[in-house]
Amino acid sequence: MKGEVLKRYALLLACKDSDYVKKVYGGYFNVFVAAFGEEGEKWDLYRVVEGEFPDMDELHKYDGFIVSGSPYDAYGNDFWILKLCFLLQTLDAMEKKILGICFGHQVLCRALGGKVGKANTGWDIGLRKVKIVNDLSPCNFLEDLNDIPPSLSIIECHQDEVWEVPSGAEVIAFSDKTGVEMFTIGDHILGIQGHPEYTKDILCNLIDRLTTNDSIEKGFAEDVKSKLESADPDRKCWEKICRNFLKGRRFDFPST
Repeated sequence: MKGEVLKRYALLLACKDSDYVKKVYGGYFNVFVAAFGEEGEKWDLYRVVEGEFPDMDELHKYDGFIVSGSPYDAYGNDFWILKLCFLLQTLDAMEKKILGICFGHQVLCRALGGKVGKANTGWDIGLRKVKIVNDLSPCNFLEDLNDIPPSLSIIECHQDEVWEVPSGAEVIAFSDKTGVEMFTIGDHILGIQGHPEYTKDILCNLIDRLTTNDSIEKGFAEDVKSKLESADPDRKCWEKICRNFLKGRRFDFPST
């Protein structure tokens, strides 16, 4: 409709586009917008890993922000990470919607007073069953808890984790590997350790790169890729959770 104000979102990209993602998807920005964007919205890209940040005077124009994954440590003191923490503190004070994914989940936790560090159990790569906590406080985007499956599969690729959530935060999902798979603060903060935006081919390419640079062993990599062939993440459900959070809608996923 003429005169209707478009919802506006920003991706705070904390990693550089891989050659594979550029070739197949045109960059991570397109991956995120395909997963979480909807018709009639405006999406902007800020490559925070390269020092590109939104103007502080423009923040009020946005309805929500996503912080992506990254090969960097969320507990590191690189200038751009410290600047990102300050930005996230500002957005939290404004009660702007912030969705943090993997590194984004961790740096959001750090910025708001939690603790993050290396996972004691090492790398978590591949599909992971995430269990939703039963006795949650009411969340607008997770209102119909009975309609959410008790566990959801998600793609994971991390060796760091949240050790302690910020004051006032609530852990809403966990797994056998990671104690804090998801956390919320009010209705405006959502952290997810896994990658709801990833497809299996993106993960497989990332596994190849981690193997090439000796971050993970070849046998481990081959085992993970073999398991991926026979299982799939619950992408549609994760996309709906994230979209409903960003758009301020109630979660109403049909029972399976």
